[in-house]
Amino acid sequence: MDNVKEEGLYIISVAARLAQVHPQTLRLYERKGLLCPNRTAKNRRRYSDADIIRLKRIQELTQVEGLNLSGVRMVLDMENEIETLHSEIKKARKEAAGMQKQLKEEIRSLKKHVALVKMPPQTGIAVMKRFSRL
Repeated sequence: MDNVKEEGLYIISVAARLAQVHPQTLRLYERKGLLCPNRTAKNRRRYSDADIIRLKRIQELTQVEGLNLSGVRMVLDMENEIETLHSEIKKARKEAAGMQKQLKEEIRSLKKHVALVKMPPQTGIAVMKRFSRL
């Protein structure tokens, strides 16, 4: 749902038609907390593409899976939690990769430093030859 618009675009009758439900069903879902459409300055409902997708998911859970609205709420909450956890895992993996890269660079730098400390006094050319092998 990354590219789905959250902006309220559709009035209740259009949203109901798109989701193939009665407008009263949308009002019921809102009262039950399953749906929260945007509101205009005059307090009129405006449904987004994300709301339409959610409506279709609610219909699938009630009609195909046979869940009641309490069960639907639980499933939707769990799906949201899973989506949040997936995002957090993705972020953590990205951070870990960055830290791993940074650690590799620090290890490389430390190896060069240790090599310099352990070296007996040499001419500049010998030092350059040794570093070219690292």
